[in-house]
Amino acid sequence: MSSNSIKRTSVLLMSVTLLGAVVSGCGNGGGSEASSSPSGSSSASSPAGTDAATPQASADSGKKIKLEVIETGNNLPAPDQDVIKKELDKALNVDFNLTVYASGDDYKNQLNVRMASGNFPDLFALDRQQLIEFSKQGLLLDLTPYMDRLKQATDFIGEENVKKGAVDGKIFAISKSSQIPYNTYFIRKDWLDNLKLEVPKTIEDLKAVAVAFTNDDPDQNGKKDTFGLTGAELNGAFAPVFGAFGVGTPGTVYEKDGKLVNALYDPAMKDALAFIKDMIATGAVDPELLANTALQHQEKAFKGQAGIIWIDWPNMTKENMIEQIKAVNPKAEWIQIEPPAGPAGKFDGSWEIGNTPGRYAIPKALEKDPEKLQRVFDLLNYVSDPKTGSLLVQFGVEGTHFTKDGDKIVMTDKAGEVGYSWLYQFTGRPELSYLQTKFVPQAEFIKFAGDQPRIQTLNGFVDLPEGYVASDADRYIKEELAKFAYGQRDLGEYDKFLKTLETTMKYKLFMDAAEAQLTALGYGSK
Repeated sequence: MSSNSIKRTSVLLMSVTLLGAVVSGCGNGGGSEASSSPSGSSSASSPAGTDAATPQASADSGKKIKLEVIETGNNLPAPDQDVIKKELDKALNVDFNLTVYASGDDYKNQLNVRMASGNFPDLFALDRQQLIEFSKQGLLLDLTPYMDRLKQATDFIGEENVKKGAVDGKIFAISKSSQIPYNTYFIRKDWLDNLKLEVPKTIEDLKAVAVAFTNDDPDQNGKKDTFGLTGAELNGAFAPVFGAFGVGTPGTVYEKDGKLVNALYDPAMKDALAFIKDMIATGAVDPELLANTALQHQEKAFKGQAGIIWIDWPNMTKENMIEQIKAVNPKAEWIQIEPPAGPAGKFDGSWEIGNTPGRYAIPKALEKDPEKLQRVFDLLNYVSDPKTGSLLVQFGVEGTHFTKDGDKIVMTDKAGEVGYSWLYQFTGRPELSYLQTKFVPQAEFIKFAGDQPRIQTLNGFVDLPEGYVASDADRYIKEELAKFAYGQRDLGEYDKFLKTLETTMKYKLFMDAAEAQLTALGYGSK
């Protein structure tokens, strides 16, 4: 994908009609129409040439303004105990009121009621579907003309993330900066040592080690009570195996040889399923694999039942996780391994680049209050400033929760007091450096996971078409692929499966929508 990045960026910018706004606002600066407020206020409220990260109080009364933000989350302290709020109040001259809802459904209901009644928050989180619906209802502020006043925020998240807030060529939300992958295969090194085996390098090695872990008493307890591989259902256990065949997670869309491909239609999918079928047939895979939900696969690994697991680093390497592992067997040693190689090389599963960990919108009604609107812009810019506000919402107050050793951030023993600071990361964070600073003992695991090659999938860029019910199609795909993998349906019927998917499940609607939308964004063209 990188070879097309320059061309694609150009197409992306044109596709969201930001040549006048984003190019000038996210690029090298310069004059633009957006240097004057579309709401009619003087351009003095965002003077040209000033640092966009610095809260601007020009052309306003200088009074403290109340700002209300709502989102999902938990563990937010009371306002008088919230040091992040206090710092933001002081820096921005605001009275900041953040409300979080622990339940996503509860939040969605509350937001829908408020939007319908006209009781708008000043900034609020929303998902892609809500972004589309509210923007089409005229309830969201079109941020396109304001891009120069959000320069620090858009520079921070990057152009690729700016477009994730677009609907019909206009920007209606600020999306958070991208995250990094967490998952890899972990394997019991002490079991390998007991059986005098090497770390598997290929998918054939993986199968052989899994069989040995099942049949050769790797824990040396004299019982046949172990199996090789476990994971979160079929896709979770075999993500790197699909990757070894150059195939994304079933149902994902990606570029291959310069063209858009859906994993289900990738010619290598049947080869991947055939290998998985053979591996399952050896008896070396968790017999309850398809029933694993939540962290049941992790529990089996901790109990010493499985020797290979594809899972995220926090659930294997944090101190409390290691304590659970050692409580069962003090000699247990889990290590990360690179994805095993196959016919297409090595890919540690898929990584969705079209998604965002969050997005925030501003109500259109707020353009009637340019003073408050500017404070919202100030907020988004401030929490994006790598020298001030971004450090605050990542690590807390300098001198109290962290110190600096040159460019290095060092957490103090009071850092735990602001464990909720992620609630204020409205534009995200520099993920790798943040995680390695917060989780020093896990720094190598974090980097290892982030460094593994992945098949970059694009489904997050696709808005689902009317008439297509994704939940029905996803359920059918999951059920039928399980049948192929477990030998309950012959792979000779794979094309018949696709035909049913296209017609009965209306999958062709999704395919056509993906092709049109991704092509418009510059994907799939050499």
